Amino acid sequence: MKASQLFIQCLENEQVEYIFGIPGEENLDVMDALLDSKIKFITCRHEQGAAFMADVYGRLTGKAGVCLATLGPGATNLITGVADANMDNSPVVAIAGQAATHRMHKESHQVLDLVSIFKPISKYAIQILEPETIPEIVRKAFKLAQSEKPGASFIDFPENIAEMIIQKKPLRVNTTPLTLADSKLMEQTAKLIKNAKKPLILVGNGAVRAKASKNIIQFAEHTKIPIVNTFMAKGIVAHYKNPLSMGTVGLQKGDYENGGFANADLVLCVGFDMVEYHPNLWNPNQQHLIIHVDTKSAEVDSSYVPEVELIGNIGRNLTALSQYLETKQNYPDIFPIRSAMIDEMNKHANSDSFPIKPQKIIWDLRTAMADEDIAISDVGAHKMWMARLFKCEQPNTCIISNGFASMGIAVPGAIGAKLAFPNKAVIAVTGDAGFLMNSQEIETALRNNTPFVILIWNDSQYGLINWKQQKTYGRSSHIDFKNPDFVKYAESFGAIGVRIEKTSDLLSELKKAIQRNTVTIIDCPVDYSENNRLTELLGKVLSETGESE
Repeated sequence: MKASQLFIQCLENEQVEYIFGIPGEENLDVMDALLDSKIKFITCRHEQGAAFMADVYGRLTGKAGVCLATLGPGATNLITGVADANMDNSPVVAIAGQAATHRMHKESHQVLDLVSIFKPISKYAIQILEPETIPEIVRKAFKLAQSEKPGASFIDFPENIAEMIIQKKPLRVNTTPLTLADSKLMEQTAKLIKNAKKPLILVGNGAVRAKASKNIIQFAEHTKIPIVNTFMAKGIVAHYKNPLSMGTVGLQKGDYENGGFANADLVLCVGFDMVEYHPNLWNPNQQHLIIHVDTKSAEVDSSYVPEVELIGNIGRNLTALSQYLETKQNYPDIFPIRSAMIDEMNKHANSDSFPIKPQKIIWDLRTAMADEDIAISDVGAHKMWMARLFKCEQPNTCIISNGFASMGIAVPGAIGAKLAFPNKAVIAVTGDAGFLMNSQEIETALRNNTPFVILIWNDSQYGLINWKQQKTYGRSSHIDFKNPDFVKYAESFGAIGVRIEKTSDLLSELKKAIQRNTVTIIDCPVDYSENNRLTELLGKVLSETGESE
């Protein structure tokens, strides 16, 4: 068989369902081999979109999402999505065609050293130089991409290698279960927790990957220690329903959730990835005792020096740790900021002001969605509001890019999410700027029958940057732009376009859009004047309780 056919057999052996990408001259043999494969190729409109689809698919399923491009500009277009996956710990295997090896030693059309380019943004980057190495390279790429902490692998596949004849078979896929931490470390950890007066649990994305939600809730209810979660761990504990849930962290130094950190003397970090919320923002003076519970040892950082590290299976380690601790009977006092956030949402539930306030948009979005439905948040001012106020009842139901934090992820990410979970409603929550960065993938969605809703928060500017500029300098700089008619734009693809003309229409339009078997784009004007008002409100709550910085 051809090396390209062996390569596809190896992907099938890894249980690959979809490959997101664009065909090119240097991956002709791979594309031809796919015609005889059960793997479905999702032809995209831009390689960045393909990488984002693989990124979100990998994050939601735990199986490596696969994206494919040709050499040169095709491969470099993958970079943003691959970097996002690697920094957000989403398993992805990116593949690029390459020129024949006999012209790679010299200046040649579209030839770049792709391995060197992808090495800084991946766990593993390799070029296939001999067809015999294909089974080992593919197995290693998937093993590293999917093992803790997950990330991206990159394979460079020269066209002349792809057409060579080879007789090999894929390697057997095996996994090694994570272990339990040493009992002496458990005892040491339990002693630290017992001696703490105001401990706090900080849950990160690693806990979602480990499917440790139930273990965390049981541990918290046993010890009565309050929980905060990062952007990427939303839903690990039900927001507002569980009195131990203090909300979401990861905005900035001095933001509202620091009210919890300001009083804490011990922070139990569970599945915490440092890129989510850097410790110098919540532990600037190294005042906290830190316990690190994760699948990997802690990153070295002067603001994050754990007293103990419990490494291995996160859920099992927490369950075992609880056996060393007594059950407490009383819940801790609710932080005033928690009540302030609940009041803030309730106050805007029936708002009719227009353009629509962010609180009302989120209220209606949450009302329209079932608990298991998935929201994919793009990056911008709306992301901050989604992180603050969107109530998650289950893990992996609000996907936020926060390690690399790349604009443009929502629309292609929604396609990846819908393919991963076709029976769940998927909503891409995006700003007008982020939407247009990959809106061409609407055609991909329609062609592949992946219906979802695109909710555009329309303010005709880079709203988050305006927020920061106003806060820092008291004036704005070059943040305004003009948008197309989003309704006509949607219709030009064959999708449904809806423009919200009054606040009372939003909820009903969201409900109708979720029921449709097609892509619906909702153009929703937003009033971001609430940005600073909410920041001031939260700061006031903290200052009144002596918790502000």
